[in-house]
Amino acid sequence: MKAVHTELHRSHDPQFFLVRGVVKRTTEQPERADRLLKGLKDGKHQLVEPTTFGQGPRARIHSPEYLSFLSEAWDAWTALGDSGPEMIGNIHPVRHAATYPTHIVGKLGWHTADTAAPIGPGTWAAACAATDVAVTAAQMVMDGEDAVYALCRPPGHHAYRDMAGGFCFLNNSAIAAAHLRQKHERVVILDVDVHHGNGTQGIFYARPDVFTISIHADPVAYYPYVWGYAHERGEGPGLGANLNIPLAIGTGDDGYMQAMDVARRAIESFAPGALVIALGLDASEHDPLKGLAVTTPGFRRIGQAIARLDLPTVLVQEGGYLSDILGANLTSVLAGFEEAR
Repeated sequence: MKAVHTELHRSHDPQFFLVRGVVKRTTEQPERADRLLKGLKDGKHQLVEPTTFGQGPRARIHSPEYLSFLSEAWDAWTALGDSGPEMIGNIHPVRHAATYPTHIVGKLGWHTADTAAPIGPGTWAAACAATDVAVTAAQMVMDGEDAVYALCRPPGHHAYRDMAGGFCFLNNSAIAAAHLRQKHERVVILDVDVHHGNGTQGIFYARPDVFTISIHADPVAYYPYVWGYAHERGEGPGLGANLNIPLAIGTGDDGYMQAMDVARRAIESFAPGALVIALGLDASEHDPLKGLAVTTPGFRRIGQAIARLDLPTVLVQEGGYLSDILGANLTSVLAGFEEAR
């Protein structure tokens, strides 16, 4: 399996975020990509540089106001003269406000869902590069590759049409799916990150052409808390095209594979032409966020189950934070896929 990657991700280097009232060093650091690259090297995967696709693929998913905000945010922030070293909102109108703000502080609150998506001087460039990585992988699959892995950083599945959150700015998995829609009438996004793919769900919630499935730690006690419940099935034309499979905190390999079997049956019923995997590796038993307890051999089983879906597949990197096992888990899931294919 080929892997798309660019070093341009390094321009996004966040230093802190706020969690439970505590300022912490963010775990979404450039070193994540280094550890994932080691996993690709150990698996002997060929690296491919992305093609630059421009704003078009991003504009299929994200609003003009949001893209404008992200592209101009840092310059407007630094022009304040008394701003901090990174952008974290101190207001969150939660859309009860009637007027779209014109001030950068107002826009920052409007366009961020939480305090876990700090924007720095290189965030926009890195986020755009990540979308190019995802779209390049999707285009390669459209052009005949059986499956391609996209090493996207920053990740994307918590980003809504016009909101950042949870370390995510542009929704790489959604953008890849929209690109695949140019060839395929129906596409599935299967999210195997430990966190619910709330941004992806929100983007496609009323659409019948992209089936969104998320297997994740139970949001009753885990981020994102207010999305990701089993009763969320879509709305309007998209009713029935969203499936959430929340798992008890600490669920291990066997429980996870049972959820994968539920997802398999739903995907087969939908009969898509292509598959996007939002590949979080943070369901690991060794992940610092400790939501689920999938082992390294368990990730191999996940890769095998994905391969048996027998669909053209784009695997888009989402979560999986700094742990010694991160690269090995990537090697394992891709090896499992290749074995079963």
